[in-house]
Amino acid sequence: MSEEVITSDNNIRIKKPKWLRVKLPTGENYRKVRSLVDEHKLHTICESGSCPNMGECWGEGTATFMILGNICTRSCGFCAVQTGRPDEVDTFEPGRVANSVKIMGVKHAVITSVDRDDLKDGGSEIWSQTVRAIRHQSPGTTLETLIPDFAGKWENLQAIIDVAPEIVSHNLETVRRLTKQVRIQAKYDRSLEVLFRLKKGGMRTKSGVMLGLGETDEEIIETMHDLRAVGVDILTLGQYLQPTPKHLPIAEFVTPERFDKYRELGLEMGFRYVESGPLVRSSYHAEKHIFDL
Repeated sequence: MSEEVITSDNNIRIKKPKWLRVKLPTGENYRKVRSLVDEHKLHTICESGSCPNMGECWGEGTATFMILGNICTRSCGFCAVQTGRPDEVDTFEPGRVANSVKIMGVKHAVITSVDRDDLKDGGSEIWSQTVRAIRHQSPGTTLETLIPDFAGKWENLQAIIDVAPEIVSHNLETVRRLTKQVRIQAKYDRSLEVLFRLKKGGMRTKSGVMLGLGETDEEIIETMHDLRAVGVDILTLGQYLQPTPKHLPIAEFVTPERFDKYRELGLEMGFRYVESGPLVRSSYHAEKHIFDL
C-alpha cells in the first residue's frame, strides 16, 4: 500500500502517520511458516489481505483462513473482497483447510468466510464441517470462528454453537449511524442479536470495530456499551485503512493515545480482553484470547 492515502476531507492526500508503519516480518517461526505456505501453495487471509501483523502472528503460531470461496454476496464499503455471484460450494474445502492447518503446525486457527446469502444454510454446514475436520486432524489446535450474521436465520447460527469453537467472533465493524454506509446489507441490531444468541448458547464471544470512518467519541463509547450489554467478552479496535480508491475514504487517523484510552474504558466496562491500537485487526493476538480469560 502507498504511503499516501486519501482522506474524506476534500480528497486531500496525506502521508500515513508513522505509527501505521510496520517492520518487515522476521524470526525463525515466521520463516518456517513462510516456507510451508510457499511450498504447499496454501491460502491464508493473513497473506492475501496484506495484514500488517502477519509476521507477528505467524511467529506465534496463529493463522487465519477464509472459507466458502472468495466472492461475497455483499458489498461492504470497507472491504476489498470481490462482490458477485459466488461459485458452487466446494465440499472438499473443509478437508483442505484442515490439512493446511496441520501442515503449517498452526496452534490457533482463525476461520472466516465471505457472506453466502445465496445459500439456504448461509454456508453453515461447511462451517461446521471445517471445525470438525480441523479438530480431527489437529486435535491440539484451538479455534476461533469469525462468522457472518447468516442474514438472521438463527437455525444456521445454531450450527456454529453446536460445534462450539473456543471463541466465536462476529464484527460489528462500525457505529450505529454509519452502519448503512459501511455495511450496506447488514444491520447493527441484527449483529448485536447474533452476539447475544452466541453468548446465550455458551460461547466465548468477540467483536471488532474499525475507527477513522467519521464516528464520534461518544458513538464509539456507545457502541462499546452496546457490545457489553450483549455479553461480549473480547473487543478489538483498529484503524480503518482504505483498500482501494473505490472504497470509503478515511475520515481521520486515530492516535495511539486515543486507542489506549478506549482500551482502558473497555476494561472498566467489563470486557475481559481489549486489543486497541492502529494496527489491530480482528485476529490480532487471537491466541492470547484463549488463555487469558
